[in-house]
Amino acid sequence: MTYVVTESCIKCKYTDCVDVCPVDCFHEGPNFLAIDPDECIDCTLCVAECPVEAIYAEDDVPDNQRHFIALNAELSKTWKTLTEKIDALPDADEWAKVTDKLDKLER
Repeated sequence: MTYVVTESCIKCKYTDCVDVCPVDCFHEGPNFLAIDPDECIDCTLCVAECPVEAIYAEDDVPDNQRHFIALNAELSKTWKTLTEKIDALPDADEWAKVTDKLDKLER
């Protein structure tokens, strides 16, 4: 099993999760983070650190967000690895509670 970043991360990109990851499985896109399922060791540390509750165990991803499992796998193969915390996007707090924002994901 792996962990999966879901829709809540889009246009926020808080990186508290990256700081606690022992294996550097997070990858950074323009406005979203993805977890590489081949690198994730299922340690659960990132889940509690996410301020927008965007990270789920693969088996617990809500039904309406199951497509993020494949999306994380795809994007993590092309985006650069992020190994330390960086600033969230400037308007992250404004986007934190917005739903239905998949169309805002930048590749």
